[in-house]
Amino acid sequence: MASGQQERSQLDRKAREGETVVPGGTGGKSLEAQENLAEGRSRGGQTRREQMGEEGYSQMGRKGGLSTNDESGGDRAAREGIDIDESKFKTKS
Repeated sequence: MASGQQERSQLDRKAREGETVVPGGTGGKSLEAQENLAEGRSRGGQTRREQMGEEGYSQMGRKGGLSTNDESGGDRAAREGIDIDESKFKTKS
C-alpha cells in the first residue's frame, strides 16, 4: 500500500515539474489534473466516434491522406476530382 502511495507521490512531483506522466494528460500541472485531462479527452474521442461512425472516419482519413505540406487534402481532392463526402464527418448543427 505504501509503495503505491509513494509511486503516486513521485508521479505527482514529476507532473508538477512539467513532465507528462499520464498518456493524454499533457498540460496538467499535477497527477490528478493529468488523469482528469486524459479521461476527458478519451470521452470526447468516444463521443466523436459515435457521432461520425465508421464511414465518417473513413472519409475524414481519406481527405487527410491526400494532404501534403503544400496543399490541404480538400484542395487536392477538388483539383484531382476526387469525391469526398464531408457531410459524413462534420457535426450537424
